[in-house]
Amino acid sequence: MAARCHGLVMYIQCIIVLIFYARKAYIARVDRPIDLRRLQTFVTVSEQGTVSKAASLLRITQPALSRQLQDLQDELGIKLFERVGRRLLLTGEGDQFLADCRGLLSHAASIRERAQSLCRGDTGILKVAASPQMIENVFPSFLRRYAARYPRVQVRPIEAHGIDHPTMLERGDVHLGISVIRVDDERFGSYLLPPLQVLAVWHSSLRFGRTKDIDLRSLANRPLLLVNSRFATRKVFDAACRVEHLEPDVFIESGATPTLVSLAEAGHGVAIVPSTARVDRRKLRVARVSCRNKPLQVELAVIWEKRRPLPRYAAGFFESFAAHLRDIFPFNPVGGGKPK
Repeated sequence: MAARCHGLVMYIQCIIVLIFYARKAYIARVDRPIDLRRLQTFVTVSEQGTVSKAASLLRITQPALSRQLQDLQDELGIKLFERVGRRLLLTGEGDQFLADCRGLLSHAASIRERAQSLCRGDTGILKVAASPQMIENVFPSFLRRYAARYPRVQVRPIEAHGIDHPTMLERGDVHLGISVIRVDDERFGSYLLPPLQVLAVWHSSLRFGRTKDIDLRSLANRPLLLVNSRFATRKVFDAACRVEHLEPDVFIESGATPTLVSLAEAGHGVAIVPSTARVDRRKLRVARVSCRNKPLQVELAVIWEKRRPLPRYAAGFFESFAAHLRDIFPFNPVGGGKPK
């Protein structure tokens, strides 16, 4: 009996020793520093779906990229991809690992940006995402104004629709986004700008008279030249029509505000456009569209990703852009200037 107990004790001791060394070997393998380039390669392949596209984007050869992926899988001890035809699809483990990689790469990028910001001081590039209409109608004059005040800072506008701004900010593609998209997320900070107004633009031959505001019901029987549903101002206009139980007489819908303004100038109807639209007020009448004595408008803000430190020279952008909007919007709207 004693011999049997002694053998059992020895057997348990052997198992404990094996577990100890196995755990030690596993920790040694996992705790080695992971090359961030391999993680970037993994993320790029997962986004592009093929080795050839990822290699072209990363500017490395396909064999070199494949080796990086294999080394990463060997290092982690898990399979990240399954090959289906020519495409690489994430395994369940790879899908979970992808979120961690993006977070790590984002943090690494923020560290680099912080270091660069400390070195540059008040010199550098500020990348700002904005809608095509905002870039076309607001940025040309703003860039001249901003450059005169901050000659060592280059503002670089990046064209993108508001729905894409949060993703671009998370990835570090841009520093700031100018958006009508309300971001109720603690990851993002925001600075309120003067709101976008919904404007009515028409030729004097339509005989609305000179007025600062025009009630929505006054437009009920007029041919309307509307921006398409991608515009936030169109969504607000449609919502107000539903409140008043109005069915607008739509002559045309367009994604180009200059087209609508040109048609209004030719007397084809009333253009309903955002206040960023360029209007020659010597030829056309302009008024704010109101509903139940309240102007129709859309909240506008500069947003950024809180985990990414903003360059010091970004501080002057908020107030400068807000002031510029107040100057160029037709009715000098109040509001803005509230960081959140």
